[in-house]
Amino acid sequence: MTQFLPPNLLALFAPRESIPFLPPNDKLPHEKKRLPYGGLLDFTNTFEESYETPPPTRIETKEEKIARKAREKMEKAALQLEQDITLWDPNTNDKATTDPYKTLFIARLNYDTSESKLRREFEVYGKIKSINLVHDVQTGKPRGYAFIEYEKEADMHAAYKRADGRKIDGRRVVVDVERGRTVKGWRPRRLGGGLGSTRRGGAPGGKRTGVEERRRSSSRDRKRRSRSRDRRRSRSREHKRRRTRSRSAERRSERRPSRDRQDSSRRRSRERGGGRRTGNFRGENEPHNNNGNGPPHDTFGINEGY
Repeated sequence: MTQFLPPNLLALFAPRESIPFLPPNDKLPHEKKRLPYGGLLDFTNTFEESYETPPPTRIETKEEKIARKAREKMEKAALQLEQDITLWDPNTNDKATTDPYKTLFIARLNYDTSESKLRREFEVYGKIKSINLVHDVQTGKPRGYAFIEYEKEADMHAAYKRADGRKIDGRRVVVDVERGRTVKGWRPRRLGGGLGSTRRGGAPGGKRTGVEERRRSSSRDRKRRSRSRDRRRSRSREHKRRRTRSRSAERRSERRPSRDRQDSSRRRSRERGGGRRTGNFRGENEPHNNNGNGPPHDTFGINEGY
Protein backbone atom coordinates (compact mmCIF):
# COMPACT_ATOMS: atom_id res chain seq x y z
CA MET A 1 0.00 0.00 0.00
CA THR A 2 2.81 2.37 0.85
CA GLN A 3 4.47 1.82 -2.53
CA PHE A 4 1.77 3.94 -4.08
CA LEU A 5 2.54 6.97 -1.86
CA PRO A 6 4.54 9.87 -3.23
CA PRO A 7 8.16 10.34 -2.09
CA ASN A 8 7.35 13.27 0.20
CA LEU A 9 4.94 11.14 2.22
CA LEU A 10 7.23 8.07 2.18
CA ALA A 11 9.92 10.22 3.84
CA LEU A 12 7.64 10.57 6.87
CA PHE A 13 7.60 6.78 7.38
CA ALA A 14 11.37 6.33 7.01
CA PRO A 15 13.17 5.05 10.23
CA ARG A 16 15.41 7.46 12.16
CA GLU A 17 19.05 6.96 12.97
CA SER A 18 19.89 5.01 16.15
CA ILE A 19 20.92 6.94 19.29
CA PRO A 20 24.67 6.79 19.81
CA PHE A 21 25.89 5.20 23.04
CA LEU A 22 27.79 7.48 25.41
CA PRO A 23 29.63 6.03 28.43
CA PRO A 24 28.60 7.44 31.88
CA ASN A 25 30.74 10.19 33.41
CA ASP A 26 30.73 8.66 36.88
CA LYS A 27 30.48 5.22 38.33
CA LEU A 28 27.16 3.68 39.18
CA PRO A 29 26.03 3.88 42.82
CA HIS A 30 26.66 0.20 43.53
CA GLU A 31 30.17 0.51 42.04
CA LYS A 32 31.28 3.35 44.31
CA LYS A 33 33.16 2.74 47.54
CA ARG A 34 31.64 4.51 50.55
CA LEU A 35 32.54 4.82 54.21
CA PRO A 36 30.58 2.64 56.57
CA TYR A 37 27.74 4.17 58.64
CA GLY A 38 28.71 5.41 62.10
CA GLY A 39 27.23 7.28 65.10
CA LEU A 40 27.21 10.96 66.15
CA LEU A 41 29.77 10.52 68.90
CA ASP A 42 32.62 11.65 66.66
CA PHE A 43 30.80 14.96 65.98
CA THR A 44 29.78 15.93 69.51
CA ASN A 45 32.95 17.97 69.99
CA THR A 46 31.83 20.31 67.21
CA PHE A 47 28.50 21.14 68.94
CA GLU A 48 28.21 24.44 70.83
CA GLU A 49 27.68 24.53 74.56
CA SER A 50 24.36 25.42 76.18
CA TYR A 51 25.68 28.68 77.57
CA GLU A 52 26.80 29.72 74.08
CA THR A 53 23.26 29.30 72.63
CA PRO A 54 21.63 32.73 72.08
CA PRO A 55 18.17 33.28 73.61
CA PRO A 56 15.21 32.70 71.30
CA THR A 57 13.92 35.81 69.54
CA ARG A 58 10.16 36.41 69.99
CA ILE A 59 8.29 37.65 66.94
CA GLU A 60 5.65 40.36 67.48
CA THR A 61 2.12 39.31 66.52
CA LYS A 62 -0.29 41.38 64.48
CA GLU A 63 -2.46 42.28 67.48
CA GLU A 64 0.58 43.31 69.55
CA LYS A 65 1.83 45.46 66.69
CA ILE A 66 -1.53 47.26 66.44
CA ALA A 67 -1.61 47.79 70.21
CA ARG A 68 1.97 49.09 70.22
CA LYS A 69 1.24 51.60 67.45
CA ALA A 70 -1.90 52.77 69.24
CA ARG A 71 0.03 53.18 72.48
CA GLU A 72 2.76 55.15 70.73
CA LYS A 73 0.15 57.35 69.08
CA MET A 74 -1.55 58.03 72.42
CA GLU A 75 1.74 58.90 74.07
CA LYS A 76 2.61 61.25 71.23
CA ALA A 77 -0.81 62.90 71.43
CA ALA A 78 -0.50 63.28 75.22
CA LEU A 79 2.91 64.92 74.83
CA GLN A 80 1.57 67.29 72.19
CA LEU A 81 -1.44 68.06 74.40
CA GLU A 82 0.79 68.99 77.32
CA GLN A 83 2.78 71.31 75.10
CA ASP A 84 -0.38 72.96 73.76
CA ILE A 85 -1.76 73.40 77.29
CA THR A 86 1.39 75.16 78.43
CA LEU A 87 1.26 77.50 75.42
CA TRP A 88 -2.49 78.19 75.57
CA ASP A 89 -3.48 81.47 77.16
CA PRO A 90 -6.91 82.96 76.25
CA ASN A 91 -5.98 86.37 77.65
CA THR A 92 -3.25 86.86 75.04
CA ASN A 93 -5.48 86.15 72.03
CA ASP A 94 -5.52 89.15 69.68
CA LYS A 95 -8.77 88.08 67.97
CA ALA A 96 -10.71 87.72 71.24
CA THR A 97 -13.54 90.06 72.18
CA THR A 98 -13.10 93.04 74.46
CA ASP A 99 -15.29 92.03 77.41
CA PRO A 100 -15.66 88.26 78.10
CA TYR A 101 -18.72 88.84 80.35
CA LYS A 102 -20.63 90.31 77.39
CA THR A 103 -19.54 87.59 74.96
CA LEU A 104 -21.81 84.76 73.81
CA PHE A 105 -20.47 81.46 72.46
CA ILE A 106 -22.39 79.73 69.59
CA ALA A 107 -21.49 76.17 68.55
CA ARG A 108 -22.72 73.59 66.01
CA LEU A 109 -23.14 76.23 63.33
CA ASN A 110 -23.65 75.38 59.70
CA TYR A 111 -20.41 75.83 57.77
CA ASP A 112 -22.24 78.02 55.23
CA THR A 113 -23.60 80.41 57.85
CA SER A 114 -22.34 83.96 57.32
CA GLU A 115 -21.70 86.81 59.73
CA SER A 116 -24.70 88.79 58.42
CA LYS A 117 -26.97 85.79 59.05
CA LEU A 118 -25.75 85.54 62.64
CA ARG A 119 -26.26 89.26 63.11
CA ARG A 120 -29.88 89.05 61.89
CA GLU A 121 -30.62 86.07 64.13
CA PHE A 122 -29.06 87.38 67.37
CA GLU A 123 -29.67 91.08 67.02
CA VAL A 124 -33.22 90.59 68.27
CA TYR A 125 -31.88 90.17 71.83
CA GLY A 126 -29.84 93.38 71.84
CA LYS A 127 -27.33 95.53 70.02
CA ILE A 128 -24.26 93.59 68.87
CA LYS A 129 -20.80 95.08 69.13
CA SER A 130 -18.77 92.48 67.17
CA ILE A 131 -18.99 88.96 65.72
CA ASN A 132 -16.00 86.63 65.40
CA LEU A 133 -16.46 83.56 63.18
CA VAL A 134 -13.61 81.14 63.93
CA HIS A 135 -11.77 79.70 60.88
CA ASP A 136 -9.07 77.08 60.54
CA VAL A 137 -5.57 78.58 60.53
CA GLN A 138 -4.19 76.21 57.88
CA THR A 139 -7.11 75.69 55.49
CA GLY A 140 -9.12 78.86 56.17
CA LYS A 141 -12.40 76.92 56.41
CA PRO A 142 -14.94 77.70 59.16
CA ARG A 143 -14.77 75.61 62.33
CA GLY A 144 -18.51 75.73 63.07
CA TYR A 145 -18.56 78.09 66.08
CA ALA A 146 -18.44 81.83 66.72
CA PHE A 147 -18.27 84.49 69.45
CA ILE A 148 -20.75 87.38 69.63
CA GLU A 149 -20.08 90.38 71.85
CA TYR A 150 -23.07 92.48 72.96
CA GLU A 151 -22.89 96.04 74.14
CA LYS A 152 -24.84 95.18 77.30
CA GLU A 153 -24.42 92.22 79.60
CA ALA A 154 -28.18 91.91 80.07
CA ASP A 155 -28.62 91.36 76.31
CA MET A 156 -26.04 88.60 76.42
CA HIS A 157 -27.89 86.86 79.27
CA ALA A 158 -31.19 87.16 77.38
CA ALA A 159 -29.66 85.53 74.30
CA TYR A 160 -28.09 82.84 76.51
CA LYS A 161 -31.48 81.92 77.97
CA ARG A 162 -33.61 82.08 74.80
CA ALA A 163 -31.39 81.28 71.81
CA ASP A 164 -30.24 77.81 72.86
CA GLY A 165 -31.51 75.21 70.38
CA ARG A 166 -32.48 77.76 67.76
CA LYS A 167 -32.44 76.51 64.17
CA ILE A 168 -30.10 78.44 61.86
CA ASP A 169 -29.54 77.29 58.28
CA GLY A 170 -30.99 73.85 59.03
CA ARG A 171 -28.99 73.16 62.21
CA ARG A 172 -29.84 73.68 65.87
CA VAL A 173 -27.11 75.68 67.57
CA VAL A 174 -25.79 75.41 71.12
CA VAL A 175 -25.42 78.65 73.06
CA ASP A 176 -23.15 79.20 76.06
CA VAL A 177 -21.20 81.94 77.79
CA GLU A 178 -17.49 82.37 77.16
CA ARG A 179 -15.71 80.22 79.74
CA GLY A 180 -12.11 80.57 78.65
CA ARG A 181 -11.58 83.91 80.40
CA THR A 182 -14.38 83.74 82.96
CA VAL A 183 -13.98 80.22 84.47
CA LYS A 184 -10.73 79.38 86.22
CA GLY A 185 -9.00 76.25 84.93
CA TRP A 186 -11.22 76.00 81.90
CA ARG A 187 -9.86 74.29 78.79
CA PRO A 188 -11.30 74.10 75.30
CA ARG A 189 -12.39 70.84 73.78
CA ARG A 190 -9.27 70.44 71.65
CA LEU A 191 -7.18 70.52 74.84
CA GLY A 192 -9.19 67.87 76.67
CA GLY A 193 -11.74 70.20 78.26
CA GLY A 194 -15.22 71.23 77.26
CA LEU A 195 -18.59 70.18 78.57
CA GLY A 196 -19.91 66.64 78.72
CA SER A 197 -19.45 63.57 80.89
CA THR A 198 -16.33 62.50 78.94
CA ARG A 199 -14.61 65.86 79.42
CA ARG A 200 -12.77 67.36 82.33
CA GLY A 201 -15.12 70.30 82.51
CA GLY A 202 -18.22 68.10 82.62
CA ALA A 203 -19.78 65.88 85.24
CA PRO A 204 -17.60 64.39 88.00
CA GLY A 205 -16.01 61.10 87.19
CA GLY A 206 -14.47 62.11 83.90
CA LYS A 207 -15.51 59.03 81.90
CA ARG A 208 -18.64 57.02 81.40
CA THR A 209 -18.92 53.63 83.02
CA GLY A 210 -19.81 50.44 81.21
CA VAL A 211 -23.38 50.55 82.58
CA GLU A 212 -23.90 54.06 81.18
CA GLU A 213 -22.50 53.00 77.82
CA ARG A 214 -24.85 50.01 77.70
CA ARG A 215 -27.81 52.21 78.64
CA ARG A 216 -26.95 54.73 75.93
CA SER A 217 -26.50 52.00 73.30
CA SER A 218 -29.77 50.28 74.30
CA SER A 219 -31.65 53.60 74.15
CA ARG A 220 -30.21 54.28 70.70
CA ASP A 221 -31.27 50.80 69.56
CA ARG A 222 -34.79 51.34 70.91
CA LYS A 223 -35.09 54.67 69.11
CA ARG A 224 -33.83 53.11 65.89
CA ARG A 225 -36.31 50.24 66.18
CA SER A 226 -39.19 52.61 66.93
CA ARG A 227 -38.33 54.70 63.88
CA SER A 228 -38.23 51.65 61.62
CA ARG A 229 -41.53 50.44 63.13
CA ASP A 230 -43.17 53.83 62.47
CA ARG A 231 -41.93 53.74 58.88
CA ARG A 232 -43.38 50.27 58.34
CA ARG A 233 -46.71 51.31 59.87
CA SER A 234 -46.93 54.44 57.73
CA ARG A 235 -46.14 52.39 54.60
CA SER A 236 -48.78 49.78 55.46
CA ARG A 237 -51.36 52.52 56.12
CA GLU A 238 -50.60 54.17 52.83
CA HIS A 239 -50.84 50.82 51.07
CA LYS A 240 -54.24 50.15 52.71
CA ARG A 241 -55.49 53.61 51.69
CA ARG A 242 -54.46 53.00 48.10
CA ARG A 243 -56.16 49.59 48.07
CA THR A 244 -59.41 50.98 49.52
CA ARG A 245 -59.37 53.85 47.02
CA SER A 246 -58.86 51.49 44.10
CA ARG A 247 -61.60 49.16 45.37
CA SER A 248 -64.05 52.03 45.86
CA ALA A 249 -63.27 53.29 42.36
CA GLU A 250 -63.90 49.82 40.94
CA ARG A 251 -67.21 49.56 42.81
CA ARG A 252 -68.31 52.97 41.57
CA SER A 253 -67.39 52.00 38.01
CA GLU A 254 -69.39 48.75 38.42
CA ARG A 255 -72.44 50.54 39.84
CA ARG A 256 -72.66 53.14 37.08
CA PRO A 257 -73.76 50.76 34.25
CA SER A 258 -76.40 49.10 36.43
CA ARG A 259 -77.79 52.50 37.46
CA ASP A 260 -77.82 53.62 33.86
CA ARG A 261 -79.73 50.46 32.87
CA GLN A 262 -82.24 51.01 35.67
CA ASP A 263 -82.76 54.65 34.67
CA SER A 264 -83.21 53.71 31.00
CA SER A 265 -85.73 50.97 31.89
CA ARG A 266 -87.69 53.39 34.09
CA ARG A 267 -87.66 55.97 31.34
CA ARG A 268 -89.00 53.47 28.79
CA SER A 269 -91.73 52.30 31.16
CA ARG A 270 -92.81 55.91 31.76
CA GLU A 271 -92.88 56.58 28.03
CA ARG A 272 -95.01 53.50 27.45
CA GLY A 273 -97.39 54.41 30.22
CA GLY A 274 -97.81 57.96 29.01
CA GLY A 275 -98.69 56.92 25.43
CA ARG A 276 -101.65 54.58 26.41
CA ARG A 277 -105.22 55.50 27.22
CA THR A 278 -106.31 55.48 30.80
CA GLY A 279 -109.69 54.59 32.26
CA ASN A 280 -110.86 52.30 29.40
CA PHE A 281 -109.20 49.08 30.52
CA ARG A 282 -110.90 46.46 32.51
CA GLY A 283 -110.20 46.67 36.19
CA GLU A 284 -108.07 49.84 35.97
CA ASN A 285 -110.32 52.13 37.93
CA GLU A 286 -112.70 49.46 39.20
CA PRO A 287 -112.51 47.66 42.54
CA HIS A 288 -111.42 44.04 42.60
CA ASN A 289 -114.00 41.24 42.74
CA ASN A 290 -113.93 41.16 46.49
CA ASN A 291 -117.33 42.73 47.20
CA GLY A 292 -115.90 46.14 46.32
CA ASN A 293 -113.51 46.19 49.28
CA GLY A 294 -110.24 45.06 47.63
CA PRO A 295 -107.52 47.27 46.14
CA PRO A 296 -107.88 48.47 42.55
CA HIS A 297 -106.70 46.02 39.90
CA ASP A 298 -103.92 47.37 37.66
CA THR A 299 -103.59 45.05 34.72
CA PHE A 300 -100.87 46.75 32.71
CA GLY A 301 -98.87 48.21 35.57
CA ILE A 302 -99.63 51.84 34.69
CA ASN A 303 -100.01 52.99 38.27
CA GLU A 304 -96.60 51.66 39.21
CA GLY A 305 -94.91 54.07 36.89
CA TYR A 306 -96.67 57.00 38.54
